[in-house]
Amino acid sequence: MTTTGSADPTPARRRGRPGYDQAAILRTAVELFNRKGYDATSMGDLAKELGLTKAAIYHHVTSKEQLLGEALDDALDELAAVVDEALRERAGTTAYGRLREVMRRSVEVLVAHQPSVTLLLRVRGNSEVELAALERRRRLDDCLAGLVAEAVAEGALRGDVPPALVSRLLFGMVNSLVEWYRADGMFDPVTIAEVIGLIAFDGLARHEA
Repeated sequence: MTTTGSADPTPARRRGRPGYDQAAILRTAVELFNRKGYDATSMGDLAKELGLTKAAIYHHVTSKEQLLGEALDDALDELAAVVDEALRERAGTTAYGRLREVMRRSVEVLVAHQPSVTLLLRVRGNSEVELAALERRRRLDDCLAGLVAEAVAEGALRGDVPPALVSRLLFGMVNSLVEWYRADGMFDPVTIAEVIGLIAFDGLARHEA
């Protein structure tokens, strides 16, 4: 006698391309924007890169501009949090110490968000989203310049260099990492942050005659 209809206890494997959530779509979009340029990238290009239809992407996001805005926020939000923390005066801390901490943590932020920071540094204000991001960058520069001025007032830094210029140069030194830093390279983030601090602040420190 034969038996029929016996069930296979092993659940059937689902076939087809893996699904994408909004975070995965954003990561791919940022990589594509950096490779092709934001203006030159279409939603069709993104759909092809993901192996999805445009309709499937629009299930998660409304537009290319939304993806750009989220990517730029990813780059700016952590850095803004670092600067905001440094601006808050705390017992037992100095502006100079908080300034050095900003630079150290800025390296950490860039390393952790390198693709988004790379995209941020390439925007030129061609849309409202880009203009808003550039305005946020300017506010961060202004805040850091204020912290530099406080450190000068403390007597920790030399006072013959404009704080606004110092702010731009400090951020510029950190931002240069997007051009050459690689996670598998010979220098780790801790070493990089330490060396930036040595180069920047030993040159800026006020020395008694």
